Amino acid sequence: MPDYIYEKELSENGYKFICGVDEAGRGPLAGPVCAAAVILPIDAEIPGLNDSKKLSEKKREALFPVVIEKAVAYSIAYATVEEIEEHNILNATFIAMNRAVEGLSVRADYALVDGNRVPKDCPVPVTTVVKGDSLSMSIAAASILAKVSRDRLMTEIDKKYPQYNFKKHKGYGTAEHMDCIRAFGPCPEHRPSFLKKL
Repeated sequence: MPDYIYEKELSENGYKFICGVDEAGRGPLAGPVCAAAVILPIDAEIPGLNDSKKLSEKKREALFPVVIEKAVAYSIAYATVEEIEEHNILNATFIAMNRAVEGLSVRADYALVDGNRVPKDCPVPVTTVVKGDSLSMSIAAASILAKVSRDRLMTEIDKKYPQYNFKKHKGYGTAEHMDCIRAFGPCPEHRPSFLKKL
């Protein structure tokens, strides 16, 4: 289970506002990539908080308001399909992460970022944490906000393009989604560079 070991170490080194940063939606064939940044009090208890991928949709939805209530500050940001196509998915993810950090109502002085790549142009110093959403409470909190926010957005997009059933697969490359693309062709929410194999 995640804990505050990384946050406490940074706090002991003089950093006050440490944000966890994570993304959702790097892999799908459609929709934007979402990132969230969360600053938690180092003593905040959020029972059940874990890597969003290890939790059910119902559990993530239940944790979402708890994270927001406990957070010192939080921010959710996106990079669009157009930005993914222009910059590639990795750089678009960095754009979304930087927007999330910059969007915090309390300015962070350090960021813990899930993964092994430092977002270029990040406005604050960064430590990357591989599997950070299972190790750091701040990153786990960010993973919940990013995943739930993107899933909700894809459910809204589904209303505009119901033939693809985005509300079910959230844009990921399931067999059903592939069949829908073959049947109806891509829509403006699809990422052309992700459909080349199709």
